[in-house]
Amino acid sequence: MEVEDDIGTIYINRPEKRNALTYDMWLDLADLVDACNSNPEIKVIIFRSTTGKAFSAGADIGEFKTMRYTAEGAEKYNDATMVLEEKIAQSIKPSIAMISGFCVGGGCEIAVACDFRFSDSTGRFGITPAKLGLIYNTPGTKNLVDLVGPSNAKDILFTGRIINAEEAMQMGLINRMIEPVQLEQETYEFARLICQNAQMAVRGSKTIINKVLHGDVKDSEETAELVLQSFVSDDYREGVSAFLEKRKPNFNYR
Repeated sequence: MEVEDDIGTIYINRPEKRNALTYDMWLDLADLVDACNSNPEIKVIIFRSTTGKAFSAGADIGEFKTMRYTAEGAEKYNDATMVLEEKIAQSIKPSIAMISGFCVGGGCEIAVACDFRFSDSTGRFGITPAKLGLIYNTPGTKNLVDLVGPSNAKDILFTGRIINAEEAMQMGLINRMIEPVQLEQETYEFARLICQNAQMAVRGSKTIINKVLHGDVKDSEETAELVLQSFVSDDYREGVSAFLEKRKPNFNYR
C-alpha cells in the first residue's frame, strides 16, 4: 500500500501468476483495507495491479487441490473472501478498482465490491464458478445483481464467459472504459475530485446508499442523525462560507 495526496493505493502484486489470489493474499488485502480506514490521511482507496496484464486472474488454482478440497477448508477460504468483500463494500471510504487485462473470478469479486470500476480497453471480465462446479456466495451475488441487474448477473454466472471491456460497459459492470495510456491519470483525477469534497458528506452518502441497497426506503434513526449532524458540522459552515465568498472550500473533516 502507498499513500499520496489523500489516496491510499493497494497493489495486487503477484505478476508471475497474473495476480492469482492465495488465501493469505485475501487476508492481507482485508488488513490493508482496515489500515486505509483507520488512516486519517486517506480519503479514497484505489485497488490496482503491478502488471498491465491482469488486475487479477482469480483464485490460485493450486489451492483448489489443497485448502479448498474439503468442506472445512473451503469454508475457511470462502469466509476470507467474504470478509474482504464486506470490508470493501462497507468501507467508510470510497473505493475504485483500476483495471487492466484479466479481472476474473476472485479479482472480479474484489472489483465488484468497490464503489467504482475504471477499466482500460484491455479489460477482460468474468466470474467463473460454474466452470469449476462451484456456487457463488450470496454477498458476492448480491453485489453483482445490484450492479448489473438479475438478467446480466445470470448471463455472467451461468455461462462463465469472458466479457470484454466494451460489453462490460454496456452491462454496467464498469463505470468507465479508458484508453490504456490515460487509465492511471483519469482514475486518480476522479479520486482527487472526491478528495476535494466534504468527507462527512461523501461517507454519509455511501452509508445511506448501502442502506438503500439493503431495502431501506426511509431514514432510520442512524441516517436521520447523519443528516442532522451535517448541518451543524464545521465543514457545512466552511462550504457555505466558501460558496458565498466564491472561493475553494477547505474541508477539515477526516
